[in-house]
Amino acid sequence: MIRIAFALSRRTVLGALSAALLMGTAGAAMAETVKVGIMAGEDEAVWQVVAEEAAKKGLTVETVPFSDYVQPNEALANGEIGANAFQHGPYLEAQIQQHGYEIEPAGYTLIQPIGLYSRKHESVAEIPDGGSVGIPNDPSNGGRALNLLAAQGLITLRDGAGILATALDVETNPKNLQIRELDAGIVGRSIEDLDAGVVNTDWAAKSGLKADDRIAQESLTDNPYRNFIAVRTVDKDAPWVKTLVAAYQTDAVKQALDEAYKGAAQPAW
Repeated sequence: MIRIAFALSRRTVLGALSAALLMGTAGAAMAETVKVGIMAGEDEAVWQVVAEEAAKKGLTVETVPFSDYVQPNEALANGEIGANAFQHGPYLEAQIQQHGYEIEPAGYTLIQPIGLYSRKHESVAEIPDGGSVGIPNDPSNGGRALNLLAAQGLITLRDGAGILATALDVETNPKNLQIRELDAGIVGRSIEDLDAGVVNTDWAAKSGLKADDRIAQESLTDNPYRNFIAVRTVDKDAPWVKTLVAAYQTDAVKQALDEAYKGAAQPAW
């Protein structure tokens, strides 16, 4: 009887140990960590709040700040990060066409209306004949800038130019403006040498440009430039992706966006 009791006790202990190990493994699987590529600057404060919200849902978020628009998609495609959050649809489409990335949107984050800035003129009408206007030189933001100039009546674009318009699509230029294509991060820093410049909101802040320097901005109606969290196509159905998106799309993050960008960025979900 003693031997039987010992055997049963041993089986019970081994069973309990196995159950504990299985539970530990399941717990480890649930406690996932994802690295997210973001732009250095204001977005870092926003993503601190996202990380706090994600932690409540069992997901650890580690942010990886970048200083240009090229690296985050390269890092994502190479598996160095699990997601990124810095771009809109037209930019990703252009990157996919150029590099063949298998990356897609997972959930919307914010929208930052692109603006026309000047420290020499207080209105679009004051930009002189022959004046110089800087625009970003990448396909998506360059097209976005040209469409803003067209909306302000400074130029017209040929029919069908669309959101990826280039300087070659400028049909009329009544003021004979010198359109200077510069790196997106350089336009704002060159504002003193330009009559005006079309600058992305995040780069405007980094360049010391303020709301008072903005003389025009694009409309938010039917705007295709909503930013989103992007992931590799192979990961699109992973549970952590839904958790990450849900952690971003919260009231706490809405408040963080307003505080970090001072009204220049708005929730896009």
